[in-house]
Amino acid sequence: MLSNIRIVMINTFHPGNIGAAARAMKNMGLSELVLVEPRLFPDPEASSRAASATDLLDNARIVSSLSEAIADCPLVIGASARSRSFPWPMLDAEQCATKAVAESAQGPVAIVFGRERMGLHNDELMQCHFHVAIPSNPDSPVLNVSSAIQVICYEIWKTQLSNENEPETLEYPTQQQMENFYQHLEQTLEQVGFLIPQHPGKTMTKLRRLFNRTRPETMELNMLRGILSAIGRDKT
Repeated sequence: MLSNIRIVMINTFHPGNIGAAARAMKNMGLSELVLVEPRLFPDPEASSRAASATDLLDNARIVSSLSEAIADCPLVIGASARSRSFPWPMLDAEQCATKAVAESAQGPVAIVFGRERMGLHNDELMQCHFHVAIPSNPDSPVLNVSSAIQVICYEIWKTQLSNENEPETLEYPTQQQMENFYQHLEQTLEQVGFLIPQHPGKTMTKLRRLFNRTRPETMELNMLRGILSAIGRDKT
């Protein structure tokens, strides 16, 4: 099941952090690394820091956007060291591992890490179902990105070894299916006059947070899409 858990790194500046992350992943049984627009890769420093995990670097997938990296994932968890204007459902490292291992039996799970200096942008965090934070010394609260990846990978390995998690039988929509739903929802709300395109406000952000928190199953999402389609037909 660990082969279904991918680590996504966005705009990584130091190639050594990519290598260190690959080593941490291999130490803990993970193998899928996706890089979103890395600043410098491939690079000898990445290979040096990876040690025996250079095969993960060789097989790393490089993509141009977070949406491309997570499009097929029913579960996306984003690392965030601080609270945001719109708080998202939060997990600690152990809870993140428990959820990731349980749902990896059903489909790909992505755990997303941001830039060394500023982490994930708000629009990237809004593409995640949950946020994960690693508690640390308030005098020095921000972990190096490869260190954070090491902590999460360790918790995943420990959870897998415990054999306490029964695979979930629920089927969840992929992130791309959720994005299609959000587009459909926004179009319908504009069509019925609930949303004004020139003054959208924060309505869609709050609705995204609602549906990310409730996580509709695939069958439930199909039902919601059917309701939106019926509303659209009624207005034409």
